[in-house]
Amino acid sequence: QVQLVESGGGLVQAGGSLRLSCVASGRAFSNRVMGWFRQAPGKERDFVAAITWTTGVTSYADSVKGRFTISRDNAKKTVYLQMNSLKPDDTAVYYCAADVAGRTSYLGRYTYSAYDDWGRGTQVTVSS
Repeated sequence: QVQLVESGGGLVQAGGSLRLSCVASGRAFSNRVMGWFRQAPGKERDFVAAITWTTGVTSYADSVKGRFTISRDNAKKTVYLQMNSLKPDDTAVYYCAADVAGRTSYLGRYTYSAYDDWGRGTQVTVSS
């Protein structure tokens, strides 16, 4: 099992920026994928971005392309989500997730059920 702790959320005005961090600990997870999802009140948990630990290959939801950037620091076992040009529609709880079993390779990294371990989330609120 991988333990994940998110931080960096907060309240920001539209057009502003935030950087989320997710620190991972526990079981080794080389050659796996880390993802960010978000969930707004009354809505499903949606894919935001993902990155492969070893290769750095990234994926993004269409709604955040060009505004958000996912990155990782392998030495610190930390994944980041830089969020720029934030919109009120970006308001949600943001969750970090780890694919330890490799299910993203056949379920796809956009799929919620492909991830094994989850953080508790960090709230992002964007005011208009």
